[in-house]
Amino acid sequence: MFRPRVIPVLLLRQKGLVKTVRFGKFKYIGDPINAVRIFNDLEADELVFLDILASLEKRTIAVDLVRQIGDEAYMPFAVGGGITTVNDAMSLINAGAEKIILNTIAVSDPNLISSIASFSGSQSVVVSIDVKKNWLGKHQVYIKSGREKVAINPVEQARIAEDAGAGEIILTSIDEDGMMQGYDLEIVKKITESVKIPVVASGGAGSLQDFKLAISAGAHAVAAGSLFVYHGPRRAVLVNYPNKEELINTFN
Repeated sequence: MFRPRVIPVLLLRQKGLVKTVRFGKFKYIGDPINAVRIFNDLEADELVFLDILASLEKRTIAVDLVRQIGDEAYMPFAVGGGITTVNDAMSLINAGAEKIILNTIAVSDPNLISSIASFSGSQSVVVSIDVKKNWLGKHQVYIKSGREKVAINPVEQARIAEDAGAGEIILTSIDEDGMMQGYDLEIVKKITESVKIPVVASGGAGSLQDFKLAISAGAHAVAAGSLFVYHGPRRAVLVNYPNKEELINTFN
């Protein structure tokens, strides 16, 4: 029976896993390779690894770490952080990543999306769009791990990404990140109605019901961080993932 993909998002900071709240308040979670092994056992659909310092430090996510992840992971995984050239992307794909994720560079140089897609196919290129509401409630796009606002609206950026050859969009709400109070369904609906490529909702999931609501709003897949690394009201660190029966029941 078909069901949407459910994807843990793992944030890397100095090669350790961290979790954030609204893209700040970093909390160390553990070792990324250990997390991969646990998600192997739990049979996660797919994994996303994002190096949140790479663009700021003008480097890419570490190829040696991606290779280690590739050696361990049973499931497909995508990686992002500081990718600025076709060579960067191909090095990461050759190291084992199925997809590469572009964020900052997708705004400043959307032609790179086309260039990478021409080498590896659109299915390998994901554009990450981070959004935050201003004081008027208008969604705005941010780059460089949420530190810099840019003069482009999310719908326009999604269309540019699609036209350039991206195969998928990851849409993350900075306002909802780490809050575990649900996705920003308003922006999910706007983006999914504006493009034909798959959109992954991210930022805010606190329950399996939130997954269902995001899919109902038009998302093709759902991603989460806190939900898969915390347990209980005190947010004890415990890597977890729903079993197949729970997921089938969620979406049916």
